[in-house]
Amino acid sequence: MAEIDKAFAGAIPALYDRYLGPLIFEPYARDLAARLEGMEGRILETAAGTGIVTRALVRTLPPSIDIVATDLNQPMLDHAAQKLDAPQVTWRQANAMSLPFENAGFDTVVCQFGAMFFPDKPAGFAEARRVLKPGGRFLFSVWDRIEENEVTAVVDAAVAAAFPDDPPRFVARTPHGYYDKEQIRDELREAGFADIRIETVTLRSRAASPADPAIGFCKGTPLRLEIEARDAGRLDEVTDLAAEAVARHFGDGPIDGKIQAHVITAIA
Repeated sequence: MAEIDKAFAGAIPALYDRYLGPLIFEPYARDLAARLEGMEGRILETAAGTGIVTRALVRTLPPSIDIVATDLNQPMLDHAAQKLDAPQVTWRQANAMSLPFENAGFDTVVCQFGAMFFPDKPAGFAEARRVLKPGGRFLFSVWDRIEENEVTAVVDAAVAAAFPDDPPRFVARTPHGYYDKEQIRDELREAGFADIRIETVTLRSRAASPADPAIGFCKGTPLRLEIEARDAGRLDEVTDLAAEAVARHFGDGPIDGKIQAHVITAIA
């Protein structure tokens, strides 16, 4: 995986949260938080990003639940902390591949759309298992193939067409590059998990205008860095081309498209 895929800094966190949060992340954050309703104990969230799942957990779970929200990128956590003031949440920079926590210290580990970024998936899963208490849950999600995610696929194709000789492939390569359920199951087993359940969940992504997903993906993810690496002066132009492609597909008004992901529960 290219190092650029992990570069969430500068203007990216705020744009990511503003445009992609409501579009594709919040629907699954609500779903994930609902799966934990009624739980007790301590939660570790890895790859917390701008705190979209963290906020859903705070809304859903009682304030007695202790949540430690972590991310590799401090700028993402800084943005998250500005948006949520909740005493039950502790923010901490941490690498999911090498967690700075004791063995068996958490009842649940949560990771929404972060496992795709792990350079060594079994090692990352083994770290989640290490910090879980016996019988604890590792609950995480990954995107299904890009073709099953309508808005994302339209933006990805439009950006690729803007650079036909060297198309940026961040979105297909990383966020949508880890969807094979048997591979996921095998790598969880390699990490020591035996009780594994994988559910494919189809929801809807909605935005007020075609510009929203174009800005979100082109300026609010590392796709921005891939565009700028090819021609820094074309960022606005390529974003506009993506918005035009979304408008051709969905119309000029509010958009509504299919999104699909795998939600995985593994018991330690």
